[in-house]
Amino acid sequence: MAEHNDTGNKAEAMAAYFLANKGYQILDQNYTFGKGEVDIIALKDGWLVFVEVRARSEVAHGFPEQTISKNKANLIIKTAENYIYQKDWHGNVRFDIIAITVGENFEIIQFEDAFF
Repeated sequence: MAEHNDTGNKAEAMAAYFLANKGYQILDQNYTFGKGEVDIIALKDGWLVFVEVRARSEVAHGFPEQTISKNKANLIIKTAENYIYQKDWHGNVRFDIIAITVGENFEIIQFEDAFF
């Protein structure tokens, strides 16, 4: 497995642990539809939350949360729409980003309602 895949898997595991410790119920991970994927789908306080996890080892060339293009966001939204339809969800929906810096200064930040 490529090193970046290993880093991504570790970051997603850290993000799921982080969310669970904040009271989120993890419903699904790595949910795919077509070419799209949602890293984590969670539930908290009546909100269905679709989470994109981004990690970087250093921020000299930008922060992890800045690496999500408009096309990537649209792909996540389309994938989420399929999940919502499959589960017949009629409640609140939110899209979050978990940004993780794993270099010298470890940091994990959740950006709620990051895009839609």
